[in-house]
Amino acid sequence: MKLNLFATVACAAIALPAMAADVTYRNDVAPLLKKYCAECHAASADAPSMAEFKLDEEKYKKAKVGPRSDTYEHLLQLVNGNSTGAFMRRLDDGTNPYAKGKPGNMYKYLGETDAERAANLTVLKAWVVGAGNQWDMNGIGQRGDMPPITLEQLRKMKVKY
Repeated sequence: MKLNLFATVACAAIALPAMAADVTYRNDVAPLLKKYCAECHAASADAPSMAEFKLDEEKYKKAKVGPRSDTYEHLLQLVNGNSTGAFMRRLDDGTNPYAKGKPGNMYKYLGETDAERAANLTVLKAWVVGAGNQWDMNGIGQRGDMPPITLEQLRKMKVKY
């Protein structure tokens, strides 16, 4: 199983530079989110925008309802709005230096196998930051030993529609 994961990660690393320019919300990210995340983050009467979620996080967490990510505009609020970094932290596989080996709480939902999760994370990383850029987990403000996101880091974000 570890060999399969290694092979998948190696192939993804080789494909990432070519993929980065081509990954779009419409073609790659939306179908992935619909398949793996819609149960808790889809448009419904119970799914809040990020702003609504922030107003009553405990209520939505108890109901197991996350902020909407079913449209490009809603997802951008998670990726580069006031909650910049949350998307990356929650989906990280634990390899980011700030993660200290602990995967984010939503990583497990990116697929049924390690290989599938790794491949889907590669797509999301390419969409957010492109090939060769750090998968920044920083937020707008300081978070523990993690510094706030910089303007330069924000400018590196790709997030093509």
